[in-house]
Amino acid sequence: MNSDLQEIARRVVWFKRPEDTLKDTKLFLAHLMTYGTLREIRTALRYFSEQDFEAALNDPYPGIFDQRSWTHWNLRYHHEPVPPLPRRRILQNEELPTLVASEKRSNED
Repeated sequence: MNSDLQEIARRVVWFKRPEDTLKDTKLFLAHLMTYGTLREIRTALRYFSEQDFEAALNDPYPGIFDQRSWTHWNLRYHHEPVPPLPRRRILQNEELPTLVASEKRSNED
């Protein structure tokens, strides 16, 4: 694994081990696009394509991007008008039994 990317991953996703972070391209790139420096982004572009960056933007994990970085990257990839920030969905009480049953079935497989 590239030491440049490991160092970037350590800084932008401080709560996970760099090798684990780099296994999840979408997670790594979303954090890089939010917290990374221009130098770090240039370095990452040697290993990831523009399409990889755009894919992370098109299907983001909620709660990573801030408004500034979300707007910047959407404009960079010509997503106009800029869509709203992705939001975490909070389950309502009536949805919990369905979720628990669904998880139980997937664990049995």
